Amino acid sequence: MLLRELINGDEFPMDVRHYLAHWIEGQDWERASRDSSQAAFLFQVLLENLDNQFSRFAQERDSFLLQRNFRRYKQNFQKYQEEPYTLATIINWFLVKEKGILNDAELAQQVQTLQVQPAAMELESQRQVEKRLKDLKTKVEVMEHSIRCLEEQQDEFDFKYQTHRMDSCTAEEKKKQLEGLQKMLNAVDNCRRNFLSDISAILNAADVLCSALIDEELVEWKRRQQKSCIGAPDDTSLEHLEKWFTQIIECMFQLQMFLQKLDELVGKMTYENDPIPVQKPPLQSRVDTLLTHLIKSSFVVENQPSMPQGRGLLVLRTNVQFSVKVRLLYKVPELNHVMKVTVSVNKFRKFNVLGTLSKALNMAESMNGGMVADFRHLTLKDRKVGGGGKGINDLSLSVTEELHRITFQTQFDYQGLSVPLETSSLPVVVISNSSQQQSAWASVLWFNMLCPDPENVKFFETSPAATWPQFGEMLSWQFLSCGKRCLHNDQLETLAIKLFGKQQSYDNCKISWTKFSKENLPDTNFTLWVWLDGILNLVKLYLSDLWSDGSIMGFVSKGKERLLLKKKQNGTFLLRFSESIKDGGITFSWVQYANDGTPSVHTVKPFTSTDLKQIALPDILCNFRIMVAENIPVNPLCYLYPNTPKDQAFGKYYSEKTEEENPYLKYLKTKLVFVSKENSCSGVREGPESDLCTQDRDPPSISDAGDDDVLLRESEKSPMLSSSTTDADILNSMLDIDGESTVPKPFPATSPHISLSCLHQNFPESAGDNLEEAHFTDTFQEFFNEINFQIQQEDNVNLALALS
Repeated sequence: MLLRELINGDEFPMDVRHYLAHWIEGQDWERASRDSSQAAFLFQVLLENLDNQFSRFAQERDSFLLQRNFRRYKQNFQKYQEEPYTLATIINWFLVKEKGILNDAELAQQVQTLQVQPAAMELESQRQVEKRLKDLKTKVEVMEHSIRCLEEQQDEFDFKYQTHRMDSCTAEEKKKQLEGLQKMLNAVDNCRRNFLSDISAILNAADVLCSALIDEELVEWKRRQQKSCIGAPDDTSLEHLEKWFTQIIECMFQLQMFLQKLDELVGKMTYENDPIPVQKPPLQSRVDTLLTHLIKSSFVVENQPSMPQGRGLLVLRTNVQFSVKVRLLYKVPELNHVMKVTVSVNKFRKFNVLGTLSKALNMAESMNGGMVADFRHLTLKDRKVGGGGKGINDLSLSVTEELHRITFQTQFDYQGLSVPLETSSLPVVVISNSSQQQSAWASVLWFNMLCPDPENVKFFETSPAATWPQFGEMLSWQFLSCGKRCLHNDQLETLAIKLFGKQQSYDNCKISWTKFSKENLPDTNFTLWVWLDGILNLVKLYLSDLWSDGSIMGFVSKGKERLLLKKKQNGTFLLRFSESIKDGGITFSWVQYANDGTPSVHTVKPFTSTDLKQIALPDILCNFRIMVAENIPVNPLCYLYPNTPKDQAFGKYYSEKTEEENPYLKYLKTKLVFVSKENSCSGVREGPESDLCTQDRDPPSISDAGDDDVLLRESEKSPMLSSSTTDADILNSMLDIDGESTVPKPFPATSPHISLSCLHQNFPESAGDNLEEAHFTDTFQEFFNEINFQIQQEDNVNLALALS
């Protein structure tokens, strides 16, 4: 949308935005949209500013058109005299949209990442609804003309009939008049029958449209909303549904008015075999039934319950405020601030609901003027029942498997129709301690991934298993939410292999709720979900930029990692997640060639949130060193896989703190560098001890294997694949087992020589492609001329402080 398209109407004219820009931009319109007194004040000042600008134009010779326009603008704005907060809401909405357009570059990038192209079938269904709705409105407009014609015909007949009764004429003339009156009565009768038949036909079309709207479009929207609650980038806008519901309900109310008009016509004139008394009641019943069904379906939860600082939607904590918003999709200004909505919680477990429990549907709390009630300050308080507070719930379920629904009720009374309305939120999990959030979010993920029925609060009594396509899609959404990037096919395949072993297809593979959230992974003390959630938190807090730009390979087996790196030039490295750290860890591995061209792969001990909280991963990669001959520290990391220079990939994320940002630099200018001896690679970590990295020498049999499938099956003590899935003896003969344990694995006694930079080497053909020469910007001799090193060595760990 262009700025000209946004501000190009009478709601907020472009001229007003332009000439009063300074004043408009200096006001708090968001507050005014919620505070009626502030809105009234700004409304009066706005009118005064319009008068002042009008006076300025009056003094200018060429501003007659602007002068006339500003008079009209003021007249248009005066309709908000009784509800100035509505105008404040409109202005605030335009300013928010305007800001978004002006930040188009950033917005376009986000849209490109998150936007989901709607399916062709979905677009076709929407076109069908639009077409049917247009046809329905056209037919109703024709009916409006028909009822006027019917009324005119009846009035003409009534006039001539009354004239005939009072007229004194011959018998022959009387006979002719009666024949003429009979023809007119027949025409009226035929018109009435046709009109009733047309109404029936319209109701048939409305039935089809109503079914498409309620049973298809609304159901699909609810499913999209359900998936969006667990990270799916689905469109949950209600703009189309609100327009459709409003238009079809308006059509139904017009039909109701037509039927009422028939009652008036019958009251004025009826006759033997009059069709209206017989056919009108069933038509009235059909109209009322359709209206009731539409209006009941139009009451929905627009924003599902959420806490401001919660783990995710649908996880609530007792004694902590949460918000939720409901909407009536029938947009009717006459009911603004009329319909009171009340809140309650199902009786599955006893809660007291605190806060504002009743609120009117209004048009001020919605950007597009929809009928909403926004409950922003609700709180659940656990009410103990009996001995344990579990209510009537099955005691075999944990607290985080209990599902509750928040219910909203109101009464619709309009144009003689009275309908009680009720809607409920998706099931929520209510916890009492923040330590339960991880398990609660797992329940929310599992339910909304598998259960399309939001009323099934006993879902976890017999929870079904998830297929791999369902599970992989859900997991991909989590990474999209945390790091703005989905999992790609290779990452998903790696996880599938680790869960199910190598398969031709994973479509029929299933994972149970117990295996996902309750059973520990093999050889670990944590579940699959705990491991995945730890990685997600690591990405969200410390690695989101690196993940979103694709710098992190993430999920890759160690066997495939070696296979990939040994085909690349010296110093090529990749980033992957640890498989053995409960709360999430990330490590990097790089390839290094000996003088004879033999490749070896090195891996540092994984970095956890404790490490990344102190030093960002790009700075770790930038300053990492290993000790080579004569205790010279060298950074072995040159190219991010497959061949991106390290500084090109991570340079924009490097951080060099100034004295103002870091008070310690006022006393001693230092640079933290990760250093390891030539024969032992370890990541320097906070604390007294740091473990050695692992080194993989090329085993004699690896060149003979040449079987990628075997490498991918290799478990290397993976916590995700039980030992029964593969033959450990075969794997041990194929690859070194270098898992991320805390026991260091020493390098061979004769270590390869490491050059001071990633120089071109002559590699054997089996080692990879021809490599281009790589250079460091400065040689380490120049580095030493500028910087003195003070090295402190603890066991196998060296921390170098470069003193300037």
